[in-house]
Amino acid sequence: MATERKTRAGDAAHPPAAKTPRVKITPKQREEDGEGKLNRHWRTYFLQALAETSNVRLSAERADVSPSRAYKARREDAGFRAAWAAALLEGYEHLEMEMLGHLRSPDPAHKFDVTAAIRAISLHRETIAAERARAGDRDKQSVLDSIDAMIDQMRERRAANAVAIAETAEPDDGGR
Repeated sequence: MATERKTRAGDAAHPPAAKTPRVKITPKQREEDGEGKLNRHWRTYFLQALAETSNVRLSAERADVSPSRAYKARREDAGFRAAWAAALLEGYEHLEMEMLGHLRSPDPAHKFDVTAAIRAISLHRETIAAERARAGDRDKQSVLDSIDAMIDQMRERRAANAVAIAETAEPDDGGR
């Protein structure tokens, strides 16, 4: 039986399982990337910052690791990859809430690029929908439909705010 397993493992019908190549980050690479002494909780710090900023470089900086270490961990660790996706979903939710807050109560002192925010959500709507569907009990299409409706509402509110701002703006009296 043991002989049978040995021969089956190497034949074309049953090739050996492919191993994921491991990328080793050397101390020299860590130094070149500006990475400090590795903290065993770096993944937690990284994921928290990723949810706040949706920015890998800034998140890696806050966790005191190089972005290449974070990408390596995402490639090699399915759990970290899932947590990364969840953190980005949380980041999109933060962006949506910030945008809705700005559209409902625009603060002239707080600059917010609504067009760029809508573009980011639109570009990543498939990813957002897949992650929300995975996290909840809804199918992907219903999530896509709700995202599309939300984007349409944001555009309508932005247009209404622009009209309201234009109506309340003081007319230019020509410097008199």
